[in-house]
Amino acid sequence: MSAIKELTSGSPLKLIFRFSLPFLVGNLLQQTYSLVDAAIVGKYLGINAFASVGASSSVIFLILGFCTGCCAGFSIPIAQKFGARDYSMMRRFFYVGLQISFILSISLAVLTSLYCSDILHWIHTPQNIFHGAYLFLLITFIGIPFTFFYNLLSYVIRALGDSTTPFWFLLFSSILNVILDLIFIICFGWGVGGAAFATLLSQAVSVLLCAFYMRRRYEILRGNLEERRLKMKYVRSMLYTGVPMGLQFSITAIGIIMLQSANNALGTVCIAAYSAGIRLKMFFICPFDTLGMAMATYAGQNYGAGKLKRINQGIWASFIMMAIYAVASFLFLLLCSKWVLLLFVNSNETAVIQHAQQFLFANSSFFLVLGVLCILRSIIQGVGYTGFAMFSGVQEMLARTLISIYAVPLLGFSAICFGDVTAWIAADLFLIPAYIYVYHRLSRIISSSKMSPHV
Repeated sequence: MSAIKELTSGSPLKLIFRFSLPFLVGNLLQQTYSLVDAAIVGKYLGINAFASVGASSSVIFLILGFCTGCCAGFSIPIAQKFGARDYSMMRRFFYVGLQISFILSISLAVLTSLYCSDILHWIHTPQNIFHGAYLFLLITFIGIPFTFFYNLLSYVIRALGDSTTPFWFLLFSSILNVILDLIFIICFGWGVGGAAFATLLSQAVSVLLCAFYMRRRYEILRGNLEERRLKMKYVRSMLYTGVPMGLQFSITAIGIIMLQSANNALGTVCIAAYSAGIRLKMFFICPFDTLGMAMATYAGQNYGAGKLKRINQGIWASFIMMAIYAVASFLFLLLCSKWVLLLFVNSNETAVIQHAQQFLFANSSFFLVLGVLCILRSIIQGVGYTGFAMFSGVQEMLARTLISIYAVPLLGFSAICFGDVTAWIAADLFLIPAYIYVYHRLSRIISSSKMSPHV
């Protein structure tokens, strides 16, 4: 119980910063593992192996993004009921989330594994890297249940205001992952399949540790037989918040797949450059994602407690932190990206490095736009209006699709560099008026004393 924290009182800036910090370090750690993983593959297995891992990254984001989005959505009613101190209902939602997650994760693992080869053909994966991409993708899909449950348990812990505990599990998982990478790739010679299998095993161990810890420490989640019973009205409520968030990730990923498919057609050099650039980009945008996720919990708890004005205060606090970081990260990438890219490719791969630098410069120039997107979308999700968040994903998908179809054939890799940027701008044009609408609607609900969590 001591790890649980309410975010409904105190300085928003201090609360959001302190709550985000362990989460941020954990996410950076996870992205650092991804960088190390890519570096091991690139340095020890060569440019083709590195490209084979990167060729399917957008597909992985599509499927695992849906899992992550669903888990984030399932945690929203839990955060709202915790903020309202309705602990019995909170436990009902928790157990329903576990049961739905089991069904969804197994179904996704089976379905995606069966169509793994077809998926790689659909995104125009070059034949010289097809086998490695297939092996990496198949093992990743088999591990979907572990990914699903790790994310679900982590989001539930954060919904209760504890962002520190998931960090320790992530730290352990990342260290184990790197160790297994080295063993499977260098010692056993398993190639890209070894990298995927290392991730599967480390996540499986993390799920077991996380479940054991929660059972021992979180008495507030221990429900009676009635609270654990599956009831359709709670299933509908969880699906109402979870599935739109999962679809929002997936819809966004469809645009990314279109973009990567167009990029795959440009050849191995562009695939490798995109793979290196996207990994560095994911590392540097990690604080935006983290801040957004923290704001989802913050907004959910304060909405549950009926403290709507604190949500606006939290927005301004998060904007300040976001703007400072956006400027700092842009300057770092402007000055140092070339040297960091040498982690993945040898210095003689000049074309790959130049393309990757171009990608990073274009994206980092618009980090402020991305920050606005992450904050507003997460707050809208946190108060339960997940449908609006999904529509912003549609905007992103359409923007990336148009770039892929019309701009890439004309401009080549230069259009790829601005695909994400165009999507961020399109999403913001929807999210800013959407948030204004949601805030005024919730204000009317609260002022009329008819507030109930929108789940």
